[in-house]
Amino acid sequence: MKHYDYVIVGSGIAGLYSALLAREHGSVLIITKGSIDECNTKYAQGGIAAAIGRNDSPELHFKDTVAAGDGLCDEEAVRILVDEAAGSIAELVNLGVPFDTLDGEIALTREAAHSLPRILHAGGDATGEHIEVTLGKRVRSLKIPVLEDSLATEIMVENGIVYGVRVLDYHTGSSEEFGCRFLILATGGAGQLFKLTTNSDIATGDGIALAFNAGAEITDMEFYQFHPTALHLPGVTPFLISEAVRGEGGILRNVAGNRFMLDYTTDGDLAPRDVVARSILFEMEKTGSNNVFIDVTHLPLYTITTRFPHIYRFCLEHGLDITKELIPVAPAAHYMMGGIRTNTWGESSIAGLFACGETACTGVHGANRLASNSLLEAVVFGRRIVEKTSGKVRLNTPIVSHSAAVHHFLNQRPKLKAVPALNLATLQQLHWEKVGIIRGKEGLTQVAKVLATWQKSLPKPTDRPSYELSNLILTGRLVTEAALIREESRGAHFRTDFPQSFSQWQHHIVFTKSSL
Repeated sequence: MKHYDYVIVGSGIAGLYSALLAREHGSVLIITKGSIDECNTKYAQGGIAAAIGRNDSPELHFKDTVAAGDGLCDEEAVRILVDEAAGSIAELVNLGVPFDTLDGEIALTREAAHSLPRILHAGGDATGEHIEVTLGKRVRSLKIPVLEDSLATEIMVENGIVYGVRVLDYHTGSSEEFGCRFLILATGGAGQLFKLTTNSDIATGDGIALAFNAGAEITDMEFYQFHPTALHLPGVTPFLISEAVRGEGGILRNVAGNRFMLDYTTDGDLAPRDVVARSILFEMEKTGSNNVFIDVTHLPLYTITTRFPHIYRFCLEHGLDITKELIPVAPAAHYMMGGIRTNTWGESSIAGLFACGETACTGVHGANRLASNSLLEAVVFGRRIVEKTSGKVRLNTPIVSHSAAVHHFLNQRPKLKAVPALNLATLQQLHWEKVGIIRGKEGLTQVAKVLATWQKSLPKPTDRPSYELSNLILTGRLVTEAALIREESRGAHFRTDFPQSFSQWQHHIVFTKSSL
């Protein structure tokens, strides 16, 4: 068995950034099931949030983040995020990330639920791609080993401590084991649970399944963020229309051409994402339409083409000139707020196992992520993981504090005699219809029973598709069961049978393998 100080699973911003820092403290191996640049990071259009503007402050950023999180943010984690944001931006600049500038200063824009412009961007609407390319080039130039086309299938644990990971080369079908002192999961989200998603095909909940099966705690899985505005064109895969488009003055209109957001909230077009997504669904139902529109035709041509070059070109390639025509949009699954439960040093409930990025739940996002905090979270907590593992931090902190969490256990679901045929499309349709933006007990119970039945009948995975399907079923169970347990509406979790939030639910739902 080859042995490394650090094995990092995933090659998005969280994985690459952690690897670049970790190489200064030991040997590093990056494992990725695709290529080094195939991840969700590069689809992050809006940017990265940091309070670096003249009238801004970490305190304002803190208040906006906590407000968006709807009572479930870990305030210690949020303080760390906002206080360390400026330093993290400086580190990215030093690594060569080309943030856009205006008059010699980094340009800032505003997104929904931010009180001030504090979103840094690169290449207009190509921020994630620029960060990913920059970090990827640095990893290659430093010759950090990268094992591509390889799927992590099992975390090896002995006496409660991680000692390695088992990996499948899905081209040859052979397995190999790699030993490590520290295992960092940076595998991204699980957007492929849903029929409509802005995520890439690789977002199949792999890190969640790996950690859960190893015995780690998983939390806040009921909170899945749906981006309100994905391009809705026949035959075209959902393509993100950044929230920054509305931040720059884009207007939401219904099929009749009327503005409608003020009918639902005084925040109008810049309301929090969950509010906008639900409002769009209600408006679509009211007007009998499959989409609404974003109108940017009133904005200056140069604003559209220079601030949103990717969106402009993508739409033009599909026959839509957004400088002259309205952009048809509808909600799509976008970001997983829950994940592997960590403390403020990225430690999971298993010694030696760390998590970073979308697959982790640091407590920063609470019930609803504030726009553009995700890339920042990956950088801030990626660095803290390396600080902790390198010996720079000698605090005797518990791996995960239990003070603010309540454990619930997955119910044993009866095996159904009649279930839909198991395939990815059916799984995605079920989650979209019953575990999506608007939920209710009847639909959630139905999906919970189907998923439990599917899980019991699954053969042992042998290749990438079967592992991914198995991971999605497990992740879907965690999302569905958590949504059933939480009998209220809070943040991105909305129940038609419990449309209000309640103080007694201001706690976290945590699952472990013993739950099954």
